[in-house]
Amino acid sequence: MSKFVAAIDQGTTSTRFIVFDFQGNIVAIDQKEHKQIYPAPGLVEHDGLEIWQNTLEVITNGMRKSGLVSEDLAAIGITNQRETAILWNKQTGKPYGNAIVWQDTRTHEIISDLEKHGLSEEIRLKTGLPLATYFSGPKIKWMLDHNPDISDDLIKGDVLFGNMDTWVIWNLTGGPMGGIHVTDISNASRTLLMDIKTLTWDSKMLEILGIPVSILPKIVPSSAIYGYTRVGLENVAIAGDLGDQQAALFGQTCFKPGDVKNTYGTGCFMLMNTGTEPVTSKNGLLTTAGYKLGNDPAVYCLEGSIAIAGALVQWLRDNLKLIENSADIEPLARTVSDNGDVYFVPAFSGLYAPYWRSDARGVIVGLTRFANRGHIARAVLESTAFQTREVLDAMESDSNVKLNSLKVDGGMVVNELLMQFQADILNVPVIKPRVAETTALGAAYAAGLAVGYWQNLDQLSANWGKDKVWQPDMSEESRASLYKKWKSAVTRTFDWIDGTPS
Repeated sequence: MSKFVAAIDQGTTSTRFIVFDFQGNIVAIDQKEHKQIYPAPGLVEHDGLEIWQNTLEVITNGMRKSGLVSEDLAAIGITNQRETAILWNKQTGKPYGNAIVWQDTRTHEIISDLEKHGLSEEIRLKTGLPLATYFSGPKIKWMLDHNPDISDDLIKGDVLFGNMDTWVIWNLTGGPMGGIHVTDISNASRTLLMDIKTLTWDSKMLEILGIPVSILPKIVPSSAIYGYTRVGLENVAIAGDLGDQQAALFGQTCFKPGDVKNTYGTGCFMLMNTGTEPVTSKNGLLTTAGYKLGNDPAVYCLEGSIAIAGALVQWLRDNLKLIENSADIEPLARTVSDNGDVYFVPAFSGLYAPYWRSDARGVIVGLTRFANRGHIARAVLESTAFQTREVLDAMESDSNVKLNSLKVDGGMVVNELLMQFQADILNVPVIKPRVAETTALGAAYAAGLAVGYWQNLDQLSANWGKDKVWQPDMSEESRASLYKKWKSAVTRTFDWIDGTPS
């Protein structure tokens, strides 16, 4: 039996290759960042070919560091930034331009037009999703409408669409030489094109957006053997595919209805397992497919999506130059005892859950002569915790489940100040797991289950353990006062973009 399972984590800012052992420990890891391309305000792109080359590089480096060969891997799983859309030619393997990233707002007019035609509620009930620039389907329409080179290739049947999971799997399995064109239910559910109940591409949604079904990948379970690697690794089963947030849910072993995790990455995403029936949100959350193991019934989630979390720290570093490295934000924030009445609402791509306001843009409020860079740094960190509180309030209302603790993961959990403030503003313990790379771990778990490396979910649950717990330590009076001012700050972001329906 092969000793290890690997995962490719194709994220918003970087691609990682991680090898895990049976206990879920990291055996090898390699990571490489890719360029963030900003052609204009609100537009965000990635170079798909760069990401694919980075994927090959991190695989090579990770295997070299560990001294492993392909035969040592039982399987490989894929996890990815969701909603980032790319179109390419299946004969040449070349994309029709850059991938449009999930944060991109260029499809605003498409969304506005659908709203004007009164389709919002019908689409939400069909797909589980609100109308927003966030999702892949409108991005596909935009690319088809704005790329004159595609028309002839569409007639030939040479155009393929994928989120980044599909792009990576297609290339790993041979690309133009017979690459496999698939996506799992968790990624398909983020397109605005999949019926959330039947887990199939919906003909009405395809008609509304003018998208030919021929370009779409086959929808498959999250844990199953899709094919075998022909590039990068030699004949390793590709057997897991999960969008990054669903992968983190799986890696956190949130297998029971009511289990919740929150991931702090470029954005911030809270998911609750709601079992095998989709729950329609009344409070601005998404109904999304969680995962599907082979022939088992699909598991659904409620999700609160926050567009900007760790990305705000990067913005402070790259755009304002207030810090040299992302890790510098915590010591800078600790130079002050509180936020100095400064609040930063990072609605750079509009507001996601629970508001879904594409007309919103970021604001810093409460500035006085007293405020300094330390207060701004603290407000940056606190904004993530406040946004999480808003999502949790909505989730508790939708599910009628009162959270008694929060499992956390992602790059920002190393920030002690943020995690303590998160516990304080939620008034529940915040728990970090022993293995923090839960996104990649979830993809590895899905792949390992498909090939029998792990036999059942109980074996995965036995791997989970606590690393650290932050206990709340704030008075109710302070908590209520801070949160009230945050809610007031949020209202200042509304209606910045003219002509957008509320």
